[in-house]
Amino acid sequence: MLYGRRSGRRLRAGRRALVENLLPGVEIATLDAGAKIDPHTLFPGSPRDIWLEIGFGAGEHLAWQAARHPDMGFIGCEPFINGVARLLKAIEADGLDNIRIFRDDAGVLLAALPARSIRRVFVLFSDPWPKTRHHKRRFISPANLALLAQALDSGAELRVATDDPGYQAWIMEHVLASGAFEWLARRPGDWRTRPADWPATRYEEKAVKAGRRAVFFRFRRLPPAANGGV
Repeated sequence: MLYGRRSGRRLRAGRRALVENLLPGVEIATLDAGAKIDPHTLFPGSPRDIWLEIGFGAGEHLAWQAARHPDMGFIGCEPFINGVARLLKAIEADGLDNIRIFRDDAGVLLAALPARSIRRVFVLFSDPWPKTRHHKRRFISPANLALLAQALDSGAELRVATDDPGYQAWIMEHVLASGAFEWLARRPGDWRTRPADWPATRYEEKAVKAGRRAVFFRFRRLPPAANGGV
């Protein structure tokens, strides 16, 4: 589940218009418990693969990826309507018809997806919930990793970024303990340096200005036979 605000400052007229007029055509409706969806049917044509970003913030990373991979279908999960409005502006400006938006619990969406239907997932700078009593709210958790493992195809990639040192250790511990993923880093530069196909977000830029150092983890979904069926 994604915890946090669903709204912030009042939207300007132009962005309110986008929410009212553009969002209904690209939004995935709220899913009932036990519902199932085929993500390929959400897009015009037949996308080669489906990529998913959980907690897309202002949407600049998602829009960047969608513009450069028009043959892919992209699903973005984000409850914060101000961030959704920013992404809608990019969708309109760049004519991005390969993005769909889900504004409810990401776990519900993951549970509704067919097994092995996603080729890449991004979880970038999610709230680290630094207080110990809030750790249960962290998105990287055993329950969500099990849902991710189910939805990701063998060999698919999970990308996770954070600028919080405590969350860095938490991510490594929980992802590797799940038994479903292998870490792709072979040298420090593989996780200390942002890859060229991984654009900076405004949150990352704020972290750098504040003196915090971001890390960029890449994990590969292992074939079930290689990890006892996980």
